[in-house]
Amino acid sequence: MEESVFLEIRRRLQSGLLIIREPKAGNLPVVITVAPGSLEIKSCQACKMISFPAEVRIVPSSCRGLQYIAGDGLHVRLQVQADSNTSKEVISTLSESLKAQERCIFYCQSCGEIIIKERTFLRVLPLPSENWSDLVEEWCCHPNPFANSSLHPQNNDCFLGHTYFLVNSGSELHVPGTEIVHSETEHSASERGFTLKSKENARVICKRCKAMLGETVSSGTTKYYVTEMIIQPSGKHFDMIPRSQFVQSIIAQCLVELSSARSTFRFRIQGHDGKVYILMWLLNSDTLLVESMGNSASSNVFTLFEDNLRPDSRSSGTWNAVKVLYHPCIKNRNKDLADAWENDFGVHPLTFPSKTCLELLLILSLSNACLPPSLRCMNSFQDYPVPCNQNVFFFDDSYILEWVGK
Repeated sequence: MEESVFLEIRRRLQSGLLIIREPKAGNLPVVITVAPGSLEIKSCQACKMISFPAEVRIVPSSCRGLQYIAGDGLHVRLQVQADSNTSKEVISTLSESLKAQERCIFYCQSCGEIIIKERTFLRVLPLPSENWSDLVEEWCCHPNPFANSSLHPQNNDCFLGHTYFLVNSGSELHVPGTEIVHSETEHSASERGFTLKSKENARVICKRCKAMLGETVSSGTTKYYVTEMIIQPSGKHFDMIPRSQFVQSIIAQCLVELSSARSTFRFRIQGHDGKVYILMWLLNSDTLLVESMGNSASSNVFTLFEDNLRPDSRSSGTWNAVKVLYHPCIKNRNKDLADAWENDFGVHPLTFPSKTCLELLLILSLSNACLPPSLRCMNSFQDYPVPCNQNVFFFDDSYILEWVGK
């Protein structure tokens, strides 16, 4: 049997959507038994038992909304109790990694090259919102004292933004792992003797892998993007993290923090070049995904786990997730919507290196393609639920469904 199981859990609501992949015609009829900690799928040919993680407990008597959806299989909604500590985060947030008076090392996330070695900051301070200077006149009864000044870290300071951090680059200019690359337009202008200064900052790239790490925002300040750097305490062993896993985790943290702090749920993902790549709408941040792969031969059937994270066929794996809607904006796609969001004060811009924006778009596309077809779009009525013929029985603490076909 190659049946796979997909369970989407909302922790706060203690509810879940269970999807059991449609079996082959030769396996019908199928009897499905739902128990608090397991799921049994029994056909005329074989019997398969799938165990849920210990932190996930199903209430079998709460099964409702039973329906068959073509291309997906059997959908059942039920009550689920999930431990809030399930699937602990393996990637620390920026505020957790950077602390004052602690010696740390900065690595290139893509290749592991040391970018800043053995640095101790005396002050690690969060930056205010990007529009803070516009509100100063509301706070002061005299002219804006910060009108001609900007926030730059002093030596041994580190300022934290949502997608970047600023450090004083006076002692980092000679770090062997980085080099500064000026834009082509700025280089061409200097060759022609023009005095026009480029609007683009000089890019800071890794010498080993040539990944863009950040930008020089002034003669003494460097901006590093959080998606390009790993920060670890001095003396701790460095472990490489798969690129896609790291990008997903860091950007998810940004979305959750901003939605919690500012009640902002719409985001405009743009590159350091100013181009908009993705429009994103955060739906919820309390989702827990549980998935059983089934047989290895069915690995092309919806799976959200990378190769090194996939569960075996007898058990199920869990994954913390944020649920988003997104629109790609490359090649002038959704241009009218992107223009409207650009002028909407309720939309928060998030800036990353352009290559990282393309990586994120690829991750979103692949994750979306791995979902059951009925969950890939919102407000789409192309897949109409067709009820299946079933007999429903209650027996002790199990819920039994008999699937006899369409």
